[in-house]
Amino acid sequence: MIRFENVFKRYPERGEALGSVNLEVQAGEMVFLTGHSGAGKSTMLRLIGLIERPTRGQIVVNGRNLATLPRRQIPFYRREVGMIFQDHRLLPDRSVFDNVAMPLVVAGVGQKEIGRRVRAALDQVGLLSRERATPVALSGGEQQRVGIARAVVGRPPVLVADEPTGNLDPDLSREIFELFERFHYVGVTLMIATHDLNLVKSMRHRTLTLDAGRLVNDTGDW
Repeated sequence: MIRFENVFKRYPERGEALGSVNLEVQAGEMVFLTGHSGAGKSTMLRLIGLIERPTRGQIVVNGRNLATLPRRQIPFYRREVGMIFQDHRLLPDRSVFDNVAMPLVVAGVGQKEIGRRVRAALDQVGLLSRERATPVALSGGEQQRVGIARAVVGRPPVLVADEPTGNLDPDLSREIFELFERFHYVGVTLMIATHDLNLVKSMRHRTLTLDAGRLVNDTGDW
């Protein structure tokens, strides 16, 4: 489902962010990505989302070789990868419903289908009753759930999350991780970057550790 083959990423101003990364994540796996700040976690997720391209090496996601994917196909590829960010990136002047609907509107989905899918996604994250609220009226945990609903509303086979619980307390963090686990149980492939090592250990899923852009540990399957 996700394969890195000798992947390097170098930035002109910062130098090497990833060096010779090789890994394979199977379809339906839930994988945690750990490491110190600046270890390369966000870079890996941005490469999977095709926000950036590697300097060298190959990345294959869901059968697509990202190195050879034409620019015009990138928007279609991104519909297969849901991305969740720590800062939510919600539109403050739009309702919860409209925020979640945005990927479907861009994809040209019909209004009736949009309504059905958005409400199903909000129901999955426990926010169906808040569809008309604006983001400012929500708690931090609720805003993160809206971000998750937006990421899954298009039913992508792959989800990547960059520090999705960085601003949440331990109880809310566990709730978010357990929500991810429910997606895993229905076959979604997940890669989640996090600093919360205690929570990662308690969840007992495969964990990858980066150090200075190098993959230094892979727990494999528990």
